[in-house]
Amino acid sequence: MDDTPRRTAVVEFAGARGGVAPLSWGQASIWRLTTWRPDGDPYFNMPWTLPVYGRRDLDSVLLALRRLFERHESLRTNFRRTPGGMVQHVAREGRLTVRLVDGGPAKPLTTARRLAADLASTAFDYETALPVRCAIVTIGGRPRAVAFGLSHLAADGGALDLLAADWRSLLAGNDPPEPTWQPMDQATFEREGPGAVRGERAFQYWRATLEKAPRSLFDYPPYAPESPRYIRVLMNSVALGVAAETLAARWSVSAASVLTTASAVLLSALTGHRRIVMQLIGANRHDPRIGVLMGPAAQDGIFALDLPGGTLAEVTRIGHRQALTAYRHAHYEPLGLMAMREELGRERGGPIDLSAYFNDTRSGGEWPELPTVEPSGDPAAIAALTGRTTFAPAGSWDHVDATAQFVTGQARHTCELHLLADTAYLPRPTVHTLLRGMETLLVRAVAEDVPLDAVAGLCGITPIERPPGWERSQTGPAGDTEQAPATSGPVVAEVAGG
Repeated sequence: MDDTPRRTAVVEFAGARGGVAPLSWGQASIWRLTTWRPDGDPYFNMPWTLPVYGRRDLDSVLLALRRLFERHESLRTNFRRTPGGMVQHVAREGRLTVRLVDGGPAKPLTTARRLAADLASTAFDYETALPVRCAIVTIGGRPRAVAFGLSHLAADGGALDLLAADWRSLLAGNDPPEPTWQPMDQATFEREGPGAVRGERAFQYWRATLEKAPRSLFDYPPYAPESPRYIRVLMNSVALGVAAETLAARWSVSAASVLTTASAVLLSALTGHRRIVMQLIGANRHDPRIGVLMGPAAQDGIFALDLPGGTLAEVTRIGHRQALTAYRHAHYEPLGLMAMREELGRERGGPIDLSAYFNDTRSGGEWPELPTVEPSGDPAAIAALTGRTTFAPAGSWDHVDATAQFVTGQARHTCELHLLADTAYLPRPTVHTLLRGMETLLVRAVAEDVPLDAVAGLCGITPIERPPGWERSQTGPAGDTEQAPATSGPVVAEVAGG
């Protein structure tokens, strides 16, 4: 796109207030992650696009952008180190330089997506620059789409939904009610009264769960890793989406819980652990105040599931309850939680690795455009959909804080399931086996209830065989049902612990 004609426009904004406050817990969680990346790494940037609805001129689009920045303080926030810790610094006024790009013959949103990827491809200067970059795609001089590159410190998936609703309204010339809850308000709430109490309850739940967690799920000798070491593979599976929704309705759970539980079952079949502990990315937007917060609110919840036996249906109903409990306890002060984890690791003789994750990024937690299967829930018809399944590489990195991270994408017509993996513990063929195994397991479960002890054979998983000196890590004094580490060899393999 280097030869695409470009010019710029300037959007000047003046919000209702500015100020300085400690980071909210959602902001602090993202900030902590950014500090683990090399300087200048754009890993936590987000590309995003919006259409220009109706026949709007450039002035109307620039006005809508101005109002977005005036309404939402997170779009005009810097993050600065002080002797007392990190703070959010909200500028009351400022200016945004917008690129204007002639889209040429391509579809506007196609051009906007390429622009958004470009805008998000370089790191933000968190201390001095706005956390948003923007470009407008024009066709014949008329704005048709807007591309954004956003810092994750400015927004998460739930916040983007709020921005999209605002955008449609502002373009139509309406002026929605002013937001009543901003990140500075959230930071105050979390340090006083009900917010602080909620955080303390989360601490207690995490500690009780970690006391019984395996020290590591990936407690076996590493393989020779790829370079880059961390890979992500994408499986597009209509069959998986239809099967997950069919089972969710049959078992009175959510499709997210079906996928979460199946992830845990597959990891159990591979590693031999009967207690699986994973981190779930919780949106934290069940609270009405946080529900309207334009800013990052998501934090990790801790999900623990015992798999001594039984069937997939039985364990998924348990997994659904455990997932809801994990999400309820995903709101806490992150630095304090890290200190608690380190203390507990010392008590247990070594760090507790939490590098297995599940993250459902679907808007509204659904696939509204999945094909209809007739008759509804027919096992053969759903199995036939597996012929459409595809796999594709989706990125590689030198370092990521995960050994296994299952992520659902935002496609509406198919289940996009990503698996990001540390190839030192999950080689590429194993990654493909786990992804295909997820589809195989759930499609078979539509036809029959699958016993847990049949999962490895059904899904083509070869369980890990630990050589002498490598035994499954202990689960703690309250749940010491697995073998204690052998004294003649390593206790826990080196992993990229969360």
